[in-house]
Amino acid sequence: MRRPPYPTVLKPYGRALLDLARVDERIACLSGDLTRQCEVDLFRDALPDRFVNVGMAEANMMGIAGALARTGLIPFVHTFGVFATRRPFDQIVNAIAYPHLPVRIVGFMPGVSSPGGPSHQAIEDVALMRALPNLTVIDAADATEIRQVTAAIVDHPGPVYLRLKRGEIPVIFDDGYEFRIDRAVRLRPGAEAVVVANGMMLPAAIAATDLLVAAGVDCGLVHVPVVKPLDTATVVAAVSGTRTVVTAENHSIIGGLGSAVAEAVAEAGLGSRLRRVGLRDTFAEGALTAHHLFETYHLSTQSIVDAVWTALGHTDRAPQAQSGRPAVGEYAPV
Repeated sequence: MRRPPYPTVLKPYGRALLDLARVDERIACLSGDLTRQCEVDLFRDALPDRFVNVGMAEANMMGIAGALARTGLIPFVHTFGVFATRRPFDQIVNAIAYPHLPVRIVGFMPGVSSPGGPSHQAIEDVALMRALPNLTVIDAADATEIRQVTAAIVDHPGPVYLRLKRGEIPVIFDDGYEFRIDRAVRLRPGAEAVVVANGMMLPAAIAATDLLVAAGVDCGLVHVPVVKPLDTATVVAAVSGTRTVVTAENHSIIGGLGSAVAEAVAEAGLGSRLRRVGLRDTFAEGALTAHHLFETYHLSTQSIVDAVWTALGHTDRAPQAQSGRPAVGEYAPV
């Protein structure tokens, strides 16, 4: 695992999907009129016979995807996360989830990474999809993991919702990293506290645990790319015996990763104090940069540090995270 600032790559998902489709003729690609923005312009240009731009008709796109899946194809459906979940929810239920069809719904620009305000910010998509029977829900963190996730879900039984950052994607994990749908990853053990994170919050969680350990806090870190089905065993094992668990997600604190971890910890009868870093039951404003929104809505490295520090009972000032913008071609946690 690397340390920030991270190198970045462009379109790791789009390239991974195209590579898979070249050798697997079952893969079909659908776009909701956001082809370039969802990296599938690569697929369109190389394999146009298996590409369909449905247009701004997301509900119809889900019905088409379900129909294609019934013929033996494996449809990958692409749009922004908010349009992939909130808008066509009923069609996902009846045309995909209920019949348990192998449709892969890929939602870009999760949480407050979108500058478009409440109409474009998918802050409840994990909660919506997690509530549906048969759905597997994944929030990938880096380019290495994205490539592996894309390959792993091709033959996964039933529907999948994959949540992806758009634009410059950090490379956090080395090539030796192994993604598994049934496993969370314990990146660092901790006896006092554990941070549980995924997606765009993983870089901040890594920086926060580094800072806390340097300040004398025995703080662990668990990466949970698959929110459903949650790898309860790994989460419970990491949290067991600690005083505090802090979850960090680019999503509402209601119904997402924080809720999943809270349920697991409570059902295991653990006594760890829980704090959740995420959108606190609020809509977010629009902004030109995601950096501003992550700071404004307390989804930063400092927010994670503060949550761990206060939950452990410290009353003095928490260790302070360094702020600064990364250089061109680099990615650093907020």
